[in-house]
Amino acid sequence: MIMRKTSYKSIILSLGLAALLLSCSTSRHYQRETISTDGLFGSHATDTANLAGRPWQEIFNDAYLEELVAEGLSNNLNLQMAIQSVREAEAYFLQSRASLLPGINARGTGTYQRNPESIYPDGPREASTYQLGVEASWEVDLWGKLSSSKRSAYANLLATDAGRKAVETRLISNIATAYYSLAALDAKLAITRQTVKNNMDLVETMKVLKESGRVTGAAIVQSEAARYAAEVTIPDLEQQIRETENMLCLLLGRTPGPVERGSLPDQTAVSMLNTGVPSQLLDNRPDVMQAEYLVISAFEMTNNARAYFYPALTLTASTGFAATALDELLDPASFAANVLGGLTAPVFNKRANTTRLNVAKAQQESALLGLRNTLLTAGQEVNNALGLYESTVKKIDLRQQQLIALEKSVEYTKELLNYGSATYTEVLNAQQSLLAAQLNNVNDHLQQLNAVVSLYRALGGGWK
Repeated sequence: MIMRKTSYKSIILSLGLAALLLSCSTSRHYQRETISTDGLFGSHATDTANLAGRPWQEIFNDAYLEELVAEGLSNNLNLQMAIQSVREAEAYFLQSRASLLPGINARGTGTYQRNPESIYPDGPREASTYQLGVEASWEVDLWGKLSSSKRSAYANLLATDAGRKAVETRLISNIATAYYSLAALDAKLAITRQTVKNNMDLVETMKVLKESGRVTGAAIVQSEAARYAAEVTIPDLEQQIRETENMLCLLLGRTPGPVERGSLPDQTAVSMLNTGVPSQLLDNRPDVMQAEYLVISAFEMTNNARAYFYPALTLTASTGFAATALDELLDPASFAANVLGGLTAPVFNKRANTTRLNVAKAQQESALLGLRNTLLTAGQEVNNALGLYESTVKKIDLRQQQLIALEKSVEYTKELLNYGSATYTEVLNAQQSLLAAQLNNVNDHLQQLNAVVSLYRALGGGWK
């Protein structure tokens, strides 16, 4: 009885010592890095209203596009893989959290031994032992090594989830960009077909004028050449439409095929392009968030590496039954238990601990540099998208004036041709200039739509 009380006191003393040492953690607490974001957008914005805070349903005003985005968010394979990566990171985090708890194993063994007569002439010649019990082992987290590893795994989990959000924002952007490209190609195809029809009418006009002697055969040939020059681009446009549809189907997780869509004139760009302040990128843009979580993870791994320089305390305990005969195994007299505490301090570990710490510090600095680079990239993308939108607004206004002038030019030269005051080359040049301007007008509209999509993604919109 006295020995049992002594054992209990030893166990309580060991646990108390472990708890005391556990409070002596050397882990440092992470403090958010001070990173200047002033002028990141190229201007000193002060209004915190932010386009990224709006859901994507408010950014797009096309029912077909909204359905496609919803379908892509449900079926896109890259996004599904990103979700699986989050689950993988979550499993590692749960494992790191469980490492703070004791490991418990049940064990049952039976051994038979025959001793040589030359060594044991008086016996025993044969011996059997049976054991049934439970073993527990616990590494006491004296210096926060395991806690740092757990916090690092949690930061990695958050970084992986931020990566999933980044995939989501890119997916929304890519679907919208492909959709607008399809609408633009449809518009170019319609313009080209109308131009071919107009050129065919011009050929007939030239034939009539030739019969009256107002033009020569060269005019007819030149008109036909202009007609075929426009018509030959139609197969290329149709192939571009097919390839863009297939690319969009891939984003949607579909097999290749046609995509139902609206027309380009029905697409309107959001006019209120509020960028907020640059510091909001830290909490809005997923890749910036991911980069900061990676900094936190690397910081915690530096704490983990530093803890290897200090002694490690391990407590082990076992309890169960042991007997030399199987029918006596569960007898109360066969009960046994023991507790062992071991303190291990590194003396010479072939520089492994120093290397671990130096590598962790280098990785932490690299993660911080990655965060700064990601922020600079984000600022560049926001700046570029704003500049593209502003330039397209100016171009669209000028392009409309150009189109009006060219439409009048085509109309006037056709009339003058009938009266002999203009040549057929002037008519052809006017029509070709109008076609080029019409196609460029489509490009301007597409650029404006893409600028809004790019700005929305650059600010971190779409995942909320």
